Order: sequence, then structure tokens, then C-alpha cells
Amino acid sequence: MSPEVGGPPRGPGEGDVVGDEAVPPAGAVSERARVVSAEPVGAYARLVLAAPGAAASARPGQFAACSTGDTGMLLRRSFSISSADPAAGELVLVVAAAGPGTARIAALRAGDELPVLAPLGRPFALPPAGEGVVLVGGGYGAAPLAWLGAALRARGSAVDLVVGAGDSCRLLAQDTPAGTPSAPVDRVHVATEDGSAGVRGRVTDVLAGLLAEPAAGRRHVFACGPMAMLRAVHEVAAAAGAATQLATEESMACGIGVCMTCVLPVVGEDGATRMVRACTEGPVFAGDRLRWDAIGAPAPQRPAGVGARVPADAVGAPSPVPPAGGDAVQPGSVAGPATGARS
Repeated sequence: MSPEVGGPPRGPGEGDVVGDEAVPPAGAVSERARVVSAEPVGAYARLVLAAPGAAASARPGQFAACSTGDTGMLLRRSFSISSADPAAGELVLVVAAAGPGTARIAALRAGDELPVLAPLGRPFALPPAGEGVVLVGGGYGAAPLAWLGAALRARGSAVDLVVGAGDSCRLLAQDTPAGTPSAPVDRVHVATEDGSAGVRGRVTDVLAGLLAEPAAGRRHVFACGPMAMLRAVHEVAAAAGAATQLATEESMACGIGVCMTCVLPVVGEDGATRMVRACTEGPVFAGDRLRWDAIGAPAPQRPAGVGARVPADAVGAPSPVPPAGGDAVQPGSVAGPATGARS
């Protein structure tokens, strides 16, 4: 979700902690969270943080922006909130070490401090009580889905959880309790591309089968994971007549709507396409509102498959006609650096 910049990682507690000088959005709390526990979960690190202010109002789909503690890496790193316990005042984050900043955070241990700004972004909108839902997670994108499933089951929804990854080491939430009245989901389905766990294949293969079940009565698909997976999930769901809500993975250098690195083309209720900030207007969007034709499309000075170009018909799109004596403005120049993760 956030870019990796700056120098090499250092051990927890080394160097000065970078403070959060920006004004938090309404509802967000800036606090120096204490790491209650840290443990490996497959290829990832699971951090339990004492962050009572943030835990009090966090909802599934929102995220936390965390300082690295290294003055050479000023930008915060953003992570999906895996769960929140208001009574205990705790947040849970799952961290993938994708670069120096996230590696530094993943290396934290119990007793360390982590400056956190949370909760940020728009959460999932829960459907009417009792309507069936399929939750789909790719890799550590599955982090908040058990928490979301518990909220849905409490409203009477039947909930299937589908998790997948390239291999078993990169799976998450495959051991989620299921089937009992107190469990967060009714059923868990696992898929890996190499067949090392669950069925061999992709989450969309499993999803298509679930949506085809005649007695399922499912109308909603909620998903978290890489953008290519989200697009495939939306296409499968739409073909089956199911609505989608997708927690998008975009580079979020600030997390509060200032830096504009996470913009995506989104169709509004008036039918017009606008470039909106995933960190504030999202990260959860209805799948049919995203302009998939422009997401991950080639653009100047950007790796293939990263970010989004500005569609020519978007509100405020730059003109392709060069001004007198100057070069043409290239549509699609608005995008963040590659990260490949909510991390």
C-alpha cells in the first residue's frame, strides 16, 4: 500500500522516531502504540498493538499508517487493520517485509513503540441483514476478512471465506474457525497456484463454483488483495450477478489525501469519471465503479501494471494537444511508486 524509500533497515529502537506532523482526519487518532506481541505467521509478521484510541472506532476495511522510526524514511507505511478490540484497546496488523521500511516494522518486538495514525479510509459497507456474502483474500490481503466475517455473521449472513496465494507459505487466514455458532465464517476454502495447500488454482476458480451453487442465495462478494486479483474477482462476481466491494491496493505515501500517489479513476453517481484518492475516498470501492480499463494500464515513467492512467474522458483530464512551444502533457502521469502490497 505504501512506497519503500530510504536507507537500509535498522533494528527496533535505533534512531529517532519520525513524528506525525500532519493533522489526522476526523476519527483518526495519532498515538505511540506499544507492541504487545509479535509473531511470525507464514511469510508475514503479526503485530498486536496497544492503541486504545484507534481501536475504539476501527472497522473492517480501514487501515493504519505507521512511521518507520527511521529519520531517513519519512513516509509512513500503510497496513490493513486485521482486527480491533475496543475493550482491550488493541489493534492487530499483519506486515509483509517488502522493503526497508516494512522490514523494520516487521522486526519489531514486544515492548517496542510504533507511531500509528488510525483508523484511516472508508470501511466495507455491510449489506442488509441476512444476505449471503463471499469473502475473498489474496496473500496477506486476507488479514481483515475473519474480522469482517464475524461482523457479517452477527447480522445473520451466511459467510464463505476464500483465501489463496501462490504457495502455502504466503497464505493467511486459512486456519480461520468455521461452522460453529461463534466462528467468524461458515466455511473456509483454500486455493494455491502450486497446489501446496487446498485446491490447485486461483481464488476465482473457487469463487465461480460458490456463486454457482443453486441454494447459496449470495448477492455480495467482498475482496482484499492485489489489484489484478480484485479485477478478476469482480469479473467473476459480475458475471454471476453479485455486487462487489473491493479493498484496493494502492501506494499510499501519506495515508491522509495529501500526496496524491494513490489516485484511481472512479465513476461517480453522476456517471462522470474522476481521479479520486484511494486513502480517503477508499480504499474500499464498489467494483463496478472502478475504471478497470485505466487501472494498471501503461503510462510514462511507471512500471507496467502499477497505478492508473487518467482516462481521456475523466473530469479535468489533461489535454493531449501540446501548448505553443511546449511538450504535450501525457495522460496517465499521476501514479505512485510500485509496492505490490498493503505494506
